[in-house]
Amino acid sequence: MSKQMVLEKISQAVDILKEQNVDMWMTFVRETGNIKDPMMEMIVGTNATWESAFIITKDGSTEAIIGSLEVANMKTIGTYQNIRGYLKSVHDDLLQVLNKYKPQKIAVNYSQNSSLADGLTHGMYLQLMKYLKGTPYADRLISSENIVAALRGRKSPAELEIMKEAIKETLLIFDKVTEFLRPGVSEQEVAEYVKNITREKGFGFAWEEEYCPSVFTGPDTAGAHSGPTDRKVQRGHVINMDFGINYKGYCSDLQRTWYVLREGESKPPYEVMHGFNTIVKSIELAAEAIKPGKQAFEIDDVARSYIVKNGYNEYPHGLGHQVGRAAHDGGALLAPKWERYGNLPYMRLEEGQVFTIEPRLTIENYGIATIEEEVVITKDGCEFLSPPQKEIYLIK
Repeated sequence: MSKQMVLEKISQAVDILKEQNVDMWMTFVRETGNIKDPMMEMIVGTNATWESAFIITKDGSTEAIIGSLEVANMKTIGTYQNIRGYLKSVHDDLLQVLNKYKPQKIAVNYSQNSSLADGLTHGMYLQLMKYLKGTPYADRLISSENIVAALRGRKSPAELEIMKEAIKETLLIFDKVTEFLRPGVSEQEVAEYVKNITREKGFGFAWEEEYCPSVFTGPDTAGAHSGPTDRKVQRGHVINMDFGINYKGYCSDLQRTWYVLREGESKPPYEVMHGFNTIVKSIELAAEAIKPGKQAFEIDDVARSYIVKNGYNEYPHGLGHQVGRAAHDGGALLAPKWERYGNLPYMRLEEGQVFTIEPRLTIENYGIATIEEEVVITKDGCEFLSPPQKEIYLIK
């Protein structure tokens, strides 16, 4: 991220600290080239080698307590007001800063619910507790997950513009796939075609290249989050592809569905159209239900119930996740109240969050129908960032 955008997110973090009545947010790290805290790039803008504490307070002050060899770099980066370099131990400087502000609540980078707020390793937690032993601060630590969820979720206008460009470029690649698809081509060949275009354009991949894109053709395909195989596209297959790029540090995540016409067919059979149209309608209904203040599980229930009512099994995942600097970003998750999702389905939706909406269903003997759109939550609803797929793409 640019210095300007880091400073913008720090300023946003200060407002969130005030809103949540948290005095201080401390990100405690070491060797971030090996184990990178998910928030370092967003709120610091550089790495740290020695034990380091990056502190933001609700009065707007920022403190970087870092190894002495990294002071010059931190000054050049220019994202923190007060920089302290230590030689032998972070202990004394850390306590001096804590005593300076005397925080009653200290949000620290650990979480049971969100991987994006869980950068503090167990070893570093034990080290931090050793430094705080005998001080009142040892009993004032709380998880930073609510701060992280708000900060990553609430997209600034600059962030949204980049994400819109990422979506636009991704959809252009999907258009190329429509031209490339034909009977006899394999899932792996489709994936390599997409990867080559992505590299030629200078984009990164939104997730691991092993299954970005994921391509599924016909019945009995591998499940979601699986890599492409040597299965061949055949007439009568429903095909779907899950793909996203990393564009200027922000991700897209979209899915589209095609049908390969059989000899003599001018349109898909009823079963295919019924399944596809059920997906389209479930997305429309979910989008209509999205509003700030709603609990995330309520939106999942709208789409899930509609799909089941139309005779299909419920999809084995959440309806949608947030997108941002990672393909799976933010806190709240449009998901059912399953234990595996922790508290994420219970979180309330906020203006500025970007979510995917991605239901799926199996069309027996044809394949998987799924569409994935991206929406941004507005003050009274949501807007599609990706022009929704309303018609199934046909391959002749």
